[in-house]
Amino acid sequence: MSMNEDEHRRASSRAEEFLQVFKKGAEFTQELLKENERLRFQVLKLQEERKKGVPVGSDNEIIAKLQKRIEELEKEKAEILDRIKEVEAENLDFANRYVDIENENNMLANLYIASYQLHSTLDFNEVLQIILEIIINLIGGEQFAVMLLDEKTNTLRAVASEGFEKEELPVVSLGDGIIGTMAKTGENYFVDELESYQKDLHSPMVCIPLKIKEHVIGVIVIYSLLEQKSRFAEVDYELFTLLAGHAATAIFSSKLYSESERKLTTIQGFIDLMTK
Repeated sequence: MSMNEDEHRRASSRAEEFLQVFKKGAEFTQELLKENERLRFQVLKLQEERKKGVPVGSDNEIIAKLQKRIEELEKEKAEILDRIKEVEAENLDFANRYVDIENENNMLANLYIASYQLHSTLDFNEVLQIILEIIINLIGGEQFAVMLLDEKTNTLRAVASEGFEKEELPVVSLGDGIIGTMAKTGENYFVDELESYQKDLHSPMVCIPLKIKEHVIGVIVIYSLLEQKSRFAEVDYELFTLLAGHAATAIFSSKLYSESERKLTTIQGFIDLMTK
């Protein structure tokens, strides 16, 4: 939060500095133009008096001095204008950076809300649905799936999907292909060029392992993005990492809760049978 406040203060200070420099530059430019005009008038006046034979002293020397002063003022004016252009460019760059920071803050705020929703329920199906909505709304995914690892068989199977049926997705062995390899190594995968990507259910454009510390429990695979999403921004890569951690924790907790509820129901059933 302190970094964001610093960025805001720097943005305000930079904007104020730009306005002051621009204002001073504009005033100085007007003064230069007036002084330039006055000196040119004096030069013309001296030249006219010389033509008429009016004695003007060492007019050549005066004219030379005036011309030199004009050149100096022109040079100063050019330097001021160049500085104004530099400040404008710096200010534009800073303004763009400010917009990027605002967008990043908004995205992180949305992720905070989404993570709160993830951890607000222990219902496994609700958790999966929230994950799908986050990928659509924050990442811009169109066709994607959540695949979980069955540690007994060491295979990954889709438990939720968007854009196609879960049954369409392959069952992937741990270590096989891009999906299996990313699940085994715990590394994120992104295609180099989104535009040239051809949809392949075995080779997604994005594969993000769901990890609790270094333990992988599944992956998020993305095969296509919404039409308005043509590329990934820098903040998207951060979102993927943060989402994967929160989603993994929420999925793991809800699975444990569901399993304990089933066991409790089974035990309660046995108790009821024995006490009747």
